[in-house]
Order: sequence, then C-alpha cells, then structure tokens
Amino acid sequence: MPDTVRDLLLAHADSDRTGLAFEDRTWTWKEYVDACAARAQVLRDQHASDEPLHVGVLMENTPEMAMALGAGAIGGHVTVGVNATRRGEGLAADVRRADCTVLLTDAEHLPLLDGLDLGGIPVIDTDGADWTERTTAAPTSTDGFPERGAFDTYMLIFTSGTSGDPKAVQVSNFMVVVAGTMLAERFSLTTEDVCYCAMPLFHSNAVVAGYAVAAAAGATLALARRFSASRFLDDIRHHGATYLNYVGKPLAYVLATPEQPDDADNPLKFAFGNEASDRDIEQFGKRFGCRVWDGFGSTENAVIVTRVPETPNGSIGMPHEGVAVYNRETRTECPRAEFDADGRVTNLDEAVGELVNTAGAGFFSGYYNDEAATTERMDGGMYWSGDLAYRDADGWVYLAGRTADWLRVDGENLAAAPIERILLRHDAISQAAVYGVPDPSGVGDQLMCALVLRDGARLEPGELERFLGAQDDLSAKAWPRYVRLAAELPATATNKVLKRTLVSQGTDTDDPVWVRGERDRSYAVRSAAPAG
Repeated sequence: MPDTVRDLLLAHADSDRTGLAFEDRTWTWKEYVDACAARAQVLRDQHASDEPLHVGVLMENTPEMAMALGAGAIGGHVTVGVNATRRGEGLAADVRRADCTVLLTDAEHLPLLDGLDLGGIPVIDTDGADWTERTTAAPTSTDGFPERGAFDTYMLIFTSGTSGDPKAVQVSNFMVVVAGTMLAERFSLTTEDVCYCAMPLFHSNAVVAGYAVAAAAGATLALARRFSASRFLDDIRHHGATYLNYVGKPLAYVLATPEQPDDADNPLKFAFGNEASDRDIEQFGKRFGCRVWDGFGSTENAVIVTRVPETPNGSIGMPHEGVAVYNRETRTECPRAEFDADGRVTNLDEAVGELVNTAGAGFFSGYYNDEAATTERMDGGMYWSGDLAYRDADGWVYLAGRTADWLRVDGENLAAAPIERILLRHDAISQAAVYGVPDPSGVGDQLMCALVLRDGARLEPGELERFLGAQDDLSAKAWPRYVRLAAELPATATNKVLKRTLVSQGTDTDDPVWVRGERDRSYAVRSAAPAG
C-alpha cells in the first residue's frame, strides 16, 4: 500500500485516462498531476520562511480546489480545508487557528473576506490573471519537495460544528490512503470507473471517500460544485458515474424529489457514506438500481462501526475491536439494552452511553492548536466520541444521538435518534429532527420535532396521531409535544442538522406548529407564531 497521498497521485502521473471531470471539462491524470505540481512550485517559491507552509483553501468543488489538494500532496505542505459556509469572525478565526500562511480563494468567495482580520496573510484570487499566469508558467516537476511520511499531516479539516465551534482535525496521509484504498478494493473500482463527488472537498467525507477513492483506483473524479438533489441524476448520467460518496441527508433530499419511471436507467453501481436512515438506504438502492453501503464515522475517524448485510434495522452495525459504549461518569461499560415484546428498550437509562475507543485514538491525531479539546477527547487514554449509543445482546450498535440529544421529559430520560427513526417510517416524512425545548415548569424538557415532507406530500394532525399510535415501540412520553413543519432544516455544509439552531428557535417560528395537550394525544394547529 502507498504511504502518502503523493504516492497515490504519482502512480497515475503518466496516465492519459481521464482523472478529473467538472461540468463539460476534463483533465487526464497526467494533466491533473502536472497542474498540481505547478501550483506546488508557485506556493513553495512564494513561501520564503522556514516556518511550515499551511495553505488555506476557501472554495467549493471546483478544479482549483481539487488541484489545491493535489498540490499539498505533491509539495509536502499542509492544506487547510476552510469551510466555505462560514462567515464573519467565525471564518476569520478558523483561518487564524489553522496558522494559514496563505489563503487561496476565488472570485465568488473573495468578498467574504472583506474587513476580516486574517492575521496579515496574503490572499490569492485563483480566478485572477496573476495566478493563471504564474501556474501556467511554472515547472511541472514533482522533484525537490520535502519528503513526507505516512503519519505526517496531509490536511487540517474542520469538524462540522454541530455541537460547538469547529475544531481543526489533523488528518494524516495514512488515514486518507488507507480509507481510499480500502474503499476502492471493497467496491472493486478500476480505471474504468467514475467517482461522483458533490460533498464539499473541505470536509473529510469528500476527501477520504471521494477524492482518495478515485486516486487509489485511478478512476475519474467527477466534481459537482455543490450538491443539488434536482441535478443529481442528470449529473450521474452526464459523467457516467458508477460510484458516489455522501454524508448526512443527501439520499433523503434526492428521494424527496418526484419519482420518475426511468430513475434506474443510470450507470450508478455503488453509493457509500454515513448517516442515512434504513428507509432511505433501501429506497435509494431500489429506486436508482445501485447498492448503498452506509457506515459510521467522523472527521476524527477514531470510532469505527461497520454495517454488514445482516445488520438489524435501526442499527449502524458492528463495532471494530476496542469500540464500546461507556458511562462517562462511572467510566464503565454500559449494560446491553433489553427490549420488551414491542421492541422498546426497557433499561434506556443504563444502556445508553457514549461511544468510545477503549484502545486509544485510532486514526485520530489530535486537534490542531487546541490541546484542551484534544485532552477532553482522549480523557483517560480512551477516545470519547460525543455520540450516544446502546448495544443489544448480540453487540449491534444503535445510535441515540449526540450527548446534547439526551432529553429529560417528565422525569424520564429519552434519546432523540430512536424517535427520529420511528418518525421516518411515515412515507410522507423526508427528514425528522427531535430535540428538547424548555419545559414551562423550569424543570426538564418538552419534546419537539421538526419535520420536512417529501415533495408534494401532505400530512394532517389526525394522520400523525394515528401513525404514532400505531407504533408499538414508541413510549407514551416519546410523543412530540410540538410538531414543526419546515420547508428545510438548518444544516451544516455536510448536510448535518444544526439542532442547536432549532433549539434556540423553539416554538418561535413562522412555520406551522402543531401542539398537543399535556395529557392527551390530539394535535391542534397553532394559528400564528408567538411574538418573539
């Protein structure tokens, strides 16, 4: 197996097969590697200091973004994936925290930097004439750059920020190479395949499950500037894509679009990602005639749970050795979940804990410039993920949400994720987010959910009441007190729902909100949003 991302790229440096595709343009692997090397030469020549070169990239999925990733691999410098959806001081803080030496951006994103304190670093507009002239004139030799090893940092990639400020994860060459190689082998991808990547290349999913997979297989990397459910199938057909990666809710977004009789008439064979629901995995595979393989992972990649064919409904799979569910207060493993005849967990308080890696950090190399956050993650020599889960008697893992998703309703602990899984059984519901809003008594939470319906679908209060009443594994206290019907849910750039935004909005929204009585099961439509 190659040691570095540079090794992956140089294996195709003389290939005339298509390596990169974007809209109606293509580059052979040789042209792509040459373009990356030229950019690495320009960046090295500009950097006169002996300090490490950290190149920030603030772009969407464009050819320049893909070439910046390759330039970092060939040039041996650290590429910093700057979240293109961040704004203002948050964006500036990310650039400063990552010690960026230079920031590459484009004409679309350049205005976002107006008035920001970036610490005096130079900003380069890659759409400008100067950059074009310099990279066109630069040599394309890949020699003379610093040698990097498998465990040297390839990128700094920021976490999604769903549960706090984003942190810069140090992503090693080893993590990227192993993930890309394993996935290329798992799906038997070759130079004949096309890997479609619409997830942002500033995030780990796109890098390890998209970019690295194409590089490992010598396949074509077909980029979409950004994900679009309405353009999805046209893109797949246009590029002849046989593989795609996803994270978060893209499968749900695509399934929410009207079904067409020829949806399965496409070249797609495999979809790989994480955080899709059981229903979406099954329906997406059936509708588009492909195999969906959903796993569990995070940017840190320290806790690995693998879904296999025999994984039961609701479970995310079987954990790798050393991965367990622990009670953070007692530092002991939680007992296995026990189920009643209706499938309800009867010992939720005891069984739910935090997913940990008892063996250490796994692929996690720490957060850059954030020792306190790294120490918190590696408390007691174990990696604590922040993800709540429980395991059944056979060892299968079931997610219960993030640690913030542990709710206290009428004196009973409830986990958000199992309730969301139940809501998604309804055919009209595309997305569901369950969260707590303060109980008027000042003690505990009231359960609220935000629902997004499929395109053209309708849902009435009485229908939801009947549906919830028919779910034998839904406890009485798990009925949402408030139901919000939203056109969309606030989300990160990687399609993860920002529940803290929903919690802060509470019931103060212009969206329709249904309310049920404290002791009944009937929903009434609130006529207007309360004054905020």
